[in-house]
Amino acid sequence: MATAQLNGIEIGYEDEGTGPALVLVHGHPFDRSMWAPQIAEFSRDFRVVAADLRGYGASTVVPGKTTLDVFAADVLALVDHLGIGEFVLGGLSMGGQIVMDGYRQYGSRVRGLVLADTFPAAETEDGKAWRRELADRVVREGLKPYADDVLYKMVAPDAEPSVADHVLRMMTATAPEGAAAALRGRAERPDYRDLLTRVTCPSLVVVGRDDAYTPVSDAEAMHAALPDSTLCVVEGAAHMPNLEKPQAFNAALRGFLDGLG
Repeated sequence: MATAQLNGIEIGYEDEGTGPALVLVHGHPFDRSMWAPQIAEFSRDFRVVAADLRGYGASTVVPGKTTLDVFAADVLALVDHLGIGEFVLGGLSMGGQIVMDGYRQYGSRVRGLVLADTFPAAETEDGKAWRRELADRVVREGLKPYADDVLYKMVAPDAEPSVADHVLRMMTATAPEGAAAALRGRAERPDYRDLLTRVTCPSLVVVGRDDAYTPVSDAEAMHAALPDSTLCVVEGAAHMPNLEKPQAFNAALRGFLDGLG
């Protein structure tokens, strides 16, 4: 792991391999280690960058509220720090929403988008209230009770024990104030549906067949909205197909990257 002082915080990140750049953005409440299978696979042919978002992993915890545009700006600051020009930008769940905001801010730099188990709509009023209440809960109780509640929605009930353990470790290691800041920020996220119709680069949409958070219908709607996209539904996976079924996820990603030339 390396670190960099950027945008007033310290960011921990992995930067492995050489070649065309692939930048991966983790979801909530995880860290860069969720991309371990992809770093191992793609760093043989690509330069793979995966950072801890502010508030997560080895990066600085910033209490309060962190909106998606701030996360996306941190990604760009790291990319610039590393001297990367154009890159493929991918993210899962909240990471996918950060990717959408990144395309909004610096789409001319993006060669391709990877949107995994995510959705572009703004939060509903009920959703806003739920996220703010959950933010207060994780500050009050820590992440363990929440992690226990949602583990087998994040991964399928029959997921490999090592995968479930990895996901649980990431969730319970997350700083409560960092997770709460992201929850408050996501409550205010904009609607990216119109943006998707104006994306000019190729896109890959991936979703686990059994994802209860972002069901296949959400992925199909994004696929229909994007002008040039490929849809991959990963069988036997829930919300984290990159960890649950890395071989299938990597095959879809490999095909997409190879198609970019």
